[in-house]
Amino acid sequence: MKFIPKKSKLESSSFSAAVCIVSGGIDSLCTSAYLKKQKFDLYIITFSYGQRSNLEIEYAKKFAKYLDSKQHKIVDISFMKDIYGETNVLTDNKQKIPKKFEYNIIAPIRNAIFITIATAWAMNIGAKIIAYGAHTGDNNYPDCRPEFTKLISKTLNLGDIDGIRLGLRKKINVWSPAIDGLDKSELIRIGYEIIGDKIFETWSCYSNGIDTKDGKKIHCGICESCINRRRAFRKVSIDDKTEYANQ
Repeated sequence: MKFIPKKSKLESSSFSAAVCIVSGGIDSLCTSAYLKKQKFDLYIITFSYGQRSNLEIEYAKKFAKYLDSKQHKIVDISFMKDIYGETNVLTDNKQKIPKKFEYNIIAPIRNAIFITIATAWAMNIGAKIIAYGAHTGDNNYPDCRPEFTKLISKTLNLGDIDGIRLGLRKKINVWSPAIDGLDKSELIRIGYEIIGDKIFETWSCYSNGIDTKDGKKIHCGICESCINRRRAFRKVSIDDKTEYANQ
């Protein structure tokens, strides 16, 4: 299997460094592994934005080391929890996490915030690629769709167009697997080919884990994210070794 899809936006040899937005989840890990396979130098950035599933940050730390990231920045924007208020279940602990997609799963313009901050870092280190793990199966999320990704690339370049024209900044390209038409199962298959069973050491659950009798935290197995994870493994016939509290 070719690791770069036909007509990929990543084929240019002029790219060498990539800022990867990594949550600790399976999509962002596979995306980062995918770029690593293409010989990009990875600069990983993770956001603490007041999410109830802050366990994912620990998983992001682990994989930044595993993927030999040049740097790993953990950016504290936990003030967003207050700004978001009751708009979404990811930051509002009082709301019940739904078992299927509901619009309150969406934290308003979350990816726009992440990408903007990641772009500022990219312009500092001379990286031309900002990558995040959106795939075609994320179509319920407006800030994961390819049209959003393309337009925010254009907007952020316009935001420092004079510096780019003067040669003081590099033009950036925001990329996601969705841009190349990859769905979650295809992304997982690519990630599994690259890193094998390490793929199961990721955190997808919207909760902060279900405690087991021996003190471990495992996926709930019933939130929308857990269900999508399980479905994607089944679709590509990979035995899912993730531990779920509810089978």
